[in-house]
Amino acid sequence: MQKNYFDKVHRWGILWNIGALLMLLSIPVAISTYLGAWPELKVLGTVLSKLMLLYWVTAVIEVITYVPMLGAGGTYLSFVTGNITNLKLPCGLSAMENANVRANTEEGEVISTIAIGVSSITTTVIIAVGVLAFSPVLPYITAEGSAFKPAFEQVLPALFGALAASYFAKHWKLVPLPVIVGVIVLIFSPTMGVGTLMFVTIVAAVAGVGVLYKLKWL
Repeated sequence: MQKNYFDKVHRWGILWNIGALLMLLSIPVAISTYLGAWPELKVLGTVLSKLMLLYWVTAVIEVITYVPMLGAGGTYLSFVTGNITNLKLPCGLSAMENANVRANTEEGEVISTIAIGVSSITTTVIIAVGVLAFSPVLPYITAEGSAFKPAFEQVLPALFGALAASYFAKHWKLVPLPVIVGVIVLIFSPTMGVGTLMFVTIVAAVAGVGVLYKLKWL
């Protein structure tokens, strides 16, 4: 793939990410300006400092983790549109698997970017339709005591379970170590963020590959 392609991807990706960041920041600024109510700088600084300590590690880990799997274009798109872990990542990986291409290849780069782009458009349309159609009834079907509430709580496990099953079947030798490590981490730190947990399990998987390779079991 020509270098010119990646130059354009990085240039437009950076511009759109900066634009998205400015747009997100402009909303609270616009609301505060309209209402004439601004938070105290001391309180704002205290809150932001705590949030930054909590999320900066996750942010760095997510970049390191997602880029090799989604490619440059897919990563920029994902960080602008959001829902990476529960939507964009499974979509990109599934598309590359169905196309029989690998991540970090020219084909994988193209397939991942197209899949995530289509996913973003589809998600936007579905969310818009869903908000208009279900907003009157959603509070009732998700309320405590609703017969549908347990189903909504199982959406993410069902999504990732179905996605993981095919990978587990193909690479069963690599499965036990990261799964065991992930379970142990969650037992001792049940509130750990998904991005951090994903990085831990990926490191465990890489270590497992190294051990299996040394033992000549791969």
